Order: sequence, then C-alpha cells, then structure tokens
Amino acid sequence: MNDIRRTILWVIFGFSMVLLWDAWQVHNGQKATFFPRPGAAQVAVAPASTASGVPTASAPVATTAAATPGQVPAGPATAATSEQIEVSTDVLKLRFDTEGGTLTRTEFTKHNDMVDAKKPFVLLDQSPARVYTAQTGLIGGNFPTHKSAMRFAGEKSLKDGQNELTLRFESDAQNGVKLVKTYTLHRGSYVIGVKHEVVNTGTAAVSPQLYLQLVRDGNKPAGESSFYSTFTGPAIYTDAKKYHKVEFSDIEKNKAEIDKTSPNGYVAMVQHYFASAWLLGEGINRENFVRKVDNNLYAVGMITPVADVAPGQSKTVSSQLFVGPQEEKVLEALAPGLDLLKDYGWLAMLSKPLYWLLDKLFGFIQNWGWSIVALVLLLKIAFYWLNAKAYSSMAKMKAINPKIMEMRERLKGDPQKMQQEMMKIYREEKVNPMGGCFPIMIQIPVFIALYWVLLSTVEMRNAPWVGWIHDLSAPDPFFILPIVMTLTTLLQTALNPAPPDPMQAKMMWIMPLVFSVMFFFFPAGLVLYWITNNVLSIAQQWIINTRMGVPPQFNLPKFK
Repeated sequence: MNDIRRTILWVIFGFSMVLLWDAWQVHNGQKATFFPRPGAAQVAVAPASTASGVPTASAPVATTAAATPGQVPAGPATAATSEQIEVSTDVLKLRFDTEGGTLTRTEFTKHNDMVDAKKPFVLLDQSPARVYTAQTGLIGGNFPTHKSAMRFAGEKSLKDGQNELTLRFESDAQNGVKLVKTYTLHRGSYVIGVKHEVVNTGTAAVSPQLYLQLVRDGNKPAGESSFYSTFTGPAIYTDAKKYHKVEFSDIEKNKAEIDKTSPNGYVAMVQHYFASAWLLGEGINRENFVRKVDNNLYAVGMITPVADVAPGQSKTVSSQLFVGPQEEKVLEALAPGLDLLKDYGWLAMLSKPLYWLLDKLFGFIQNWGWSIVALVLLLKIAFYWLNAKAYSSMAKMKAINPKIMEMRERLKGDPQKMQQEMMKIYREEKVNPMGGCFPIMIQIPVFIALYWVLLSTVEMRNAPWVGWIHDLSAPDPFFILPIVMTLTTLLQTALNPAPPDPMQAKMMWIMPLVFSVMFFFFPAGLVLYWITNNVLSIAQQWIINTRMGVPPQFNLPKFK
C-alpha cells in the first residue's frame, strides 16, 4: 500500500513538472517540449494587398455548375478605391468595406482589451498585423462576390430612442446579376441580421449559390496566458454530428473532418471569451467547409443554393451573423447548439449546472467574486459527509502516526517486516491509509468542472471583487491572492498526517510550492475559488480533529 501511494505521488509530481516546464517554455516564446500547442506561436499574416491567390475586384471567379469550397474567392478585400464605413450602436462599433460590403472590424464598447484596458476589445479586424473578417458573395458564375464594388446607403449610428439600424450595400449588375446586402443591427444586441437579395437583370434564368465565410489568421489572441490553454479556431455544428472544433494544424494537413452537408447548424470562429458565427434558418440545405486561404490564413463557411431566379425577378436568403461575447444565456436563445461555443471541455455535463447555479447566485449577490465564494461554500456543504469521512481517516492516521514512526525506526533494517508490521497496525487500529483519498477523488471532477466554468465565463472579464481586484479574469496585480493561496495550501498540508516515508513527506511539501508558481499567473477568480476551498477544508478538518480528540498539530517539513 505504501508503494502504491508513493507511485501515485511521483506520477502526479512528475506530470505537474512536465506541465510547468511546457508552460514556462511557451511563456518565454519557445515551443512546448512535451505538449506543443497548435497555433500558439504568432506567425506573420500575409498582407491583404499581397496575399497570393487573391483575385482583385475585377478578376473573374471560376464558373461551374456545382459549388465547392475551392470556388469561393479567397482572401480579404483588396481594392484601393474601396470606402470604409464606420457604424455604431450602443454595444458595437463596426467597420464595413464597400468592396463586397464586408465586415472588417468590430469593437465591443462594453468589453476592454486584454492588453490595454483603456481600449475597447476588437474581435474582427483587417490590418497589416491581423486578418479576421466576415465575407459573403455569390458563386456558380461570374457574379458579385466579396470583392465586388458596392454602394452604401443608410444611417451610421443608432440614435436615442432608435432600436434598429439598417445598412444597405448594392453592387452593379455583373453577368446579369445584382447583389444587395442588407445588415440590420439592434440595440443591445451582438446579432446582426443579414439579408442577401439576388436580382436578375439579365435575359436568362440564373442559379447562383450564396457563400458565407469567416476568414481568420491562425495566431492566438493577444494577451492570452501561457499557463493555461484555450481553443482558437473554426467550429462547425450540425444536428447529426453536433459540435466539432477544427484545429488550424488539421486544416494545414488537410485532415479536418467535418459534416460537409446539412439542413441545419452553423459555422463559427472561436477564441477565449468571444466568437463569431454564421447562422442560416433550419431546413435550409448548406455545404460546410474549412480551408486554407493563404499562409497562416484560414476560412470556415457554408454554401447554400439560391433557387432559380427568372429574368426581372429576385430571390432573398436571410441569415444571421453573431459577433460577440460567449454569454451562455444569449447563445442558448439564439440557435440550437450555439451555447457550445462556450467551451467547458469534456466535463460540460457538470459545468453547465454549475454555471447555472453561479449565475443564480450572482443574480442575488450582484458580485461575481462573492458569488464564487458562495458557490464553493454550497459545494462544500453538499460534500460535507464525504469530506468528513476523509478527514476522519486523516485524523486516525495522525493519531497512530507516532506508533508507525517508532516502528519504522525500529525495523528500518528489515523493509519486508516493516511493511508487514505496518499493515498489522492498520488492521488493529481499523485505519485505511487510502481512506482519506477516495472521498476526495470523487469530488475532483466537480472542482475541475468549476475550474472550466470560471475560466470560460466572459462575465468575469472586467468584473471587480473587492479593493485591488478590478478584473476577476486577470491575474492579481499585486500577487496577494496567490500568496494567500500558497499559505493556505501549506497550512492544509501541515494539518495532514505526515507520511511515514521521508521521501513522501518531502513530496507533500514540494508539490504545493510547485503548483503555487502557476497560480501567480492564473485569473484572480480561479485563485479566489481555490483559496475559498482551502479555507473551508482547513476549517472542517480542524473541527473534525477536535471532535475526535486529536489536538491540532502541525507537521512541519524536515528537509535534510
């Protein structure tokens, strides 16, 4: 039994050191040694004006009857004569390009930048350093695309008392087809209604296909921590295959596996806290695709057929573009499966009810920091009897520890007899040396799920707690919480019975110090959750030890 415990401790410690080393390598701008993270390194983006394979506004588009992703025009807009249209609502500041009526920049007025808190957060952007745009157009003939010149009409700002803002981009007729894009913005909303009207001005019927795509570079968002990893890249959802993330590296290797055809779902680009997504109505057939556009430039999108348009007639396809924070309740109400953009990992079944409870607590307390404290308190109450059993076992171990230490000293020259004598003491005292581990192991998935809830909840961004903590999603600027977390962890270790094996005893003190290094770079909300859990565990452990007649005793480290 002693060997098993020693092995478990060494495995945990070794894996922790591997993760810490990888995090340190990435933090210093180098590649992770053991677990490389795709897309973590910042790669130069091909300038929009020089990206290879990007046709100019006047270049023809391939014409075939059957649409394929390869036919969708590549790259961002490039025309030197295009005009930038600035539009604003109460929550969004947008920039459109009259070349193609493309959305090229989104600023969120209620969310600050990760690096410079004085600036608004920018998601979509088209600049020499970044490319992330929402493009649409027609294929299946020489028709208007996101590279075609368009004329703008509409108001540029949402006025007081106005709840809706409409923008219109209209192309010239191209091969007898004119495309009209109408964007509808709403007060307080990150959802943009997008209507595409295909007008046949020619003398023959046409059957174009409409493409909707998001084009993005493969770089990680600026300001992300190197000490924990979140997903950045395309995602596709269909009722058949559900939510599926696609790594940029899989697109590079042409190994991306997606549901290519579907009458439902959405395509999206995801990153920590924020996302963009194209949505078509249920029952509208579409072809989903992911592809490499250029060096470090990728696209995810969908193609849907437009019914035959007779001469002098028009057909309209309505869609929605979501560009905003991953607020779970908003995503759930918008479309089936859209809430999965908020990534809880493999413990989503536990994370979702935990978020629901956290949100309910916030509705009552109106402070996310105190809501975290309240949630951990409720979890400790729910697991009280499991913890009581674990701490009772630890208290018994502490009570017999002097006897075991005396026996180890007496039989240190005979390891086999020492093991037999130790098992005899355990049987006589009715103590299970693993009794303190199993109840705690049962709770581990719950607390891992809570970790992902706190890590992925955008409401924590810029949310204050008390005093110096002005943003629960950012590290403590003065490192006060990590220091308190380290001290509480060491206190909890001191209250536990010292392992008989000197090496194990040293490990039990080294591991908290190793983990503490990482917590100095973790969001304050996560550290607060860990401190609260530690303090409540110490209090319960102290009470149980007192009830069992085991006086408080601190097992201090003995390093020789």
